[in-house]
Amino acid sequence: MPAYIIVNTRVSDPTRIQEYRDLAQQSVHQYGGRYLVRGGPMLMLEGEYHPERLVVLEFDSLERIREWYASEAYQKAKAARDGIAQFDMIAVEGLDVPL
Repeated sequence: MPAYIIVNTRVSDPTRIQEYRDLAQQSVHQYGGRYLVRGGPMLMLEGEYHPERLVVLEFDSLERIREWYASEAYQKAKAARDGIAQFDMIAVEGLDVPL
């Protein structure tokens, strides 16, 4: 069943975050994930949630997300953003619906 990661990012050093982005992208692709949303304009429809920059990724399953998140490749990326970005990150299982 597909699973998704939803991330709200707050970056304090836009120049240094590029190393994280490069490493994270490589690790996501290595584990079969793909980016569905990477920032971009947002339209607030309801509520009080005001994310700065949203990223949405898709993986084959929650288990694959666990593997990716614990991987050496992603841990290296995560270390590259220490002190320059804060993330709120959740993973959620999607629906397995026929097209």
